[in-house]
Amino acid sequence: MPPRRRKTPLSASVSPVPGPQDHTGTPNALDVPEARAAAGEAQGASSPHALRIGPAGWSYPDWHGYVYPSRRPRGFHEAAYLSEFFDTIEINTSFYQPLKPETAKQWVDLVSGNRNFVFTAKLWQRFTHDVAFAISGSATDDESAVRAGFDVLRAAGKLGAVLLQFPFSFHRTKESMAYLSAVLLRFRDYPLVVEVRHDTWNSPETLALLHEHGAGICNIDQPIIGRSLAPSAQATSPVGYVRLHGRRYDTWFTDDENLSSHERYNYLYSQEELEPWIARFRKVSEHTQRSFVITNNHFQGKAVVNALQLISILKRKKVKVPEPLRQHYPELNEIADQPPAEPTLFPLDRPKDLTK
Repeated sequence: MPPRRRKTPLSASVSPVPGPQDHTGTPNALDVPEARAAAGEAQGASSPHALRIGPAGWSYPDWHGYVYPSRRPRGFHEAAYLSEFFDTIEINTSFYQPLKPETAKQWVDLVSGNRNFVFTAKLWQRFTHDVAFAISGSATDDESAVRAGFDVLRAAGKLGAVLLQFPFSFHRTKESMAYLSAVLLRFRDYPLVVEVRHDTWNSPETLALLHEHGAGICNIDQPIIGRSLAPSAQATSPVGYVRLHGRRYDTWFTDDENLSSHERYNYLYSQEELEPWIARFRKVSEHTQRSFVITNNHFQGKAVVNALQLISILKRKKVKVPEPLRQHYPELNEIADQPPAEPTLFPLDRPKDLTK
């Protein structure tokens, strides 16, 4: 049984408004200037407040011709392509089934060109959405399957965090607190982060439980409907985490069978909407060693657009932009470090969907 992680003093790691801390031994990514200056570090030195920003997942059919080129060269792979622009991607497939070791090894090789790159990965939904099954003894084999893939990433130094994403229906009760504690104990040797979405979890007891288990809290942006958890900038472990889901109020809880599931994430944040989150990112980073910002508004590459904008704002410089994407989102030209490969006389029409 893996040893239990040593806890730091509660006052040092739990912050109701500031945010995260992290595990050591990983390459440096985006340095937060304020944190680096406070630590008295030289420009370009390795920062204890590394912040990585990237999209959730990469395998989306609607990204063809948007994020990825319409004509893909031989040997093209989405993860390798995205690692040219980002230092992290959240693995989504591990939520639906355990990640196979051979697949994990392939992905490690694909992103090897970016020494700063680190994956995050969702825990299999069997442990977050099927409580009755997970508490049974039959979950042991499934735990082994989960570990087989995660351990390959960890051994390569490419597993930045494991996200436990619980549904809105998972409310804070005595029983759910006990269940969450049991799952955290089961996977305690990984850098865990917990995402809950119901406002009942907005309590000191939640922060204390996560801190006790050395697990981070996921700060989220979601449509605030009823008892939805509001935005925050908190930290309970060395790992900070933020997820931006978009603000599609009209589709977030819809049961319309005629509406495509991707419409929940069909949302493009404006710069005005991103500004408050910039302040939260910085607060989280000041209280963590490693933090992740994941954009989950993925439809037609909007997550990639907003992730690139956030990196540009935080770095205070222009960034590399995927060529297909700037054709659909001309606003990216403002932050692109290179002129368009194929200039056009007139801007292409924007997709006719919700952007705000």
